[in-house]
Amino acid sequence: MPASKEDVLKALSRVTDPATGRNVVDAGMVQGLVLRDGNVGFAIEVPPARGRSAEPLRQACEDAVAHVPGVLSVSAVLTAHQEARAQPPAPHGGHVPQRMGIPGVQSVIAVASGKGGVGKSTVAVNLALALSQLGLKIGLLDADIYGPSVPRLLGINQKPVSDGQKLQPIEKFGLKAMSIGFLVGEESPLVWRGPMVQSALTQMMNDVAWAPLDLLVLDMPPGTGDAQLTIAQRVPLKGAVIVSTPQDIALIDARKGLQMFRKTEVPVLGIVENMSVFVCPHCGEATHIFGHGGARATAEQLDAPFLGEIPLVPAIRETSDAGTPIVALAPQSVEAQAFLSVAKLVMEKIAAPTRPAPRIVIE
Repeated sequence: MPASKEDVLKALSRVTDPATGRNVVDAGMVQGLVLRDGNVGFAIEVPPARGRSAEPLRQACEDAVAHVPGVLSVSAVLTAHQEARAQPPAPHGGHVPQRMGIPGVQSVIAVASGKGGVGKSTVAVNLALALSQLGLKIGLLDADIYGPSVPRLLGINQKPVSDGQKLQPIEKFGLKAMSIGFLVGEESPLVWRGPMVQSALTQMMNDVAWAPLDLLVLDMPPGTGDAQLTIAQRVPLKGAVIVSTPQDIALIDARKGLQMFRKTEVPVLGIVENMSVFVCPHCGEATHIFGHGGARATAEQLDAPFLGEIPLVPAIRETSDAGTPIVALAPQSVEAQAFLSVAKLVMEKIAAPTRPAPRIVIE
């Protein structure tokens, strides 16, 4: 019989926080507790000053719950939250919080979309693999806290380990990868407040042993909410890649995403048109299911580079679902070469001097 929420909280109430002398439940440190079919996930919220020193407390909480009858797996993460000092997103032209670099990481780029369902994560993973094949040391951070896709796309089902100071990223296909999905079961929802999401993102960037990396690719959450603004304002992004399908409804949201980066003074490296054309695997006939050329036209209209088209073909979907992305499994295929072409343009733009982003008002 699966454990209940009361069983888990009872076990956690026996864990004492050495800094306060109170148990973690009474101290209000347990947040976002979720249970599903014996799989347990929760966060231990500590003051930012404690940071990494609270790792033994996190481990003690995880161990306590692991011994509860009916618990099959448990994942606990540390979040550092200090709501009194939280700063609201800066308005256009206002103060932007200081961007702090990630130790050992030379550059960081974001792969983003204005809405979900456009294949952003698939593009992010294959782009990271293509950049790796170009000779760069690449890391991939799944920043989509509520809908992490990287564990499935890379076929990773193990948990990262800690050396007591930092989490060690999991290496697959030559990439160093980290995702909240490595810590929480695939079917376990995260019911977290905005500040907790921001803290988790900060932890995965700063408390992971990324070094040495030439480039860290962030698979951003879809949309333009708090998580996206936190990253755009606080991470020294070298640039952003916007992913969209050709259809008008997706391009409307892509324009919003592009404008968000420009308002936070993050260079837009360009727009990728995903699911650009369906090619029948039997007869070879091309069909533009979602229209065609919309992303290119939008890029021209907004004075943003157009990075290329990714076709809608079964091979990309099948390899993604299998955890063996097309660029890793068949690097010489036409589909993989499309991602490689985008990667080459991204690498060129990262190396080129950054020009000021044009101030375009999008209605």
